Amino acid sequence: MTKIHYVTAEGLEKLKEELNRLSSVEREAAARAIAEARDKGDLSENAEYDAAKEAQALLELRIEKLQATIANARVVDESRLNTNIVQIMNKVKIRNMSNGSVMEILLVGESEANLEEKKLAVSSPIGKGLLGKKKGEIAQVVTPSGIIEFEILDISF
Repeated sequence: MTKIHYVTAEGLEKLKEELNRLSSVEREAAARAIAEARDKGDLSENAEYDAAKEAQALLELRIEKLQATIANARVVDESRLNTNIVQIMNKVKIRNMSNGSVMEILLVGESEANLEEKKLAVSSPIGKGLLGKKKGEIAQVVTPSGIIEFEILDISF
């Protein structure tokens, strides 16, 4: 079963740019590194060659993952979004009921999640717990350390 990746148009463009850079620039650099290491002699005792091959394998894995993400990407139609219930691409202001702290997060697809920018994946425990809730409701979020309750204070774009 293929996993659908919800992204913004901007997020999809960033994924395509990264794939293009990895496929063209980084692949060539990895091939050069392998060739240079191979020229240094006996491959059975060449740590530089082994490291270059491993780096190439990791690069190819990342390229493969990006290709799958892009192939299964669904761009979120922002014109169909509303603020009646929490959904992807909503900014949600929440209060932690146990300690009273208030935070505002933007719910995004996995590939766009970034905690420093307060972008949280809808597939995360908090994202899952908030989806479908209305302003004023209490969301019970199941985490590895137990259930945390959040009050939905506001929903916006």
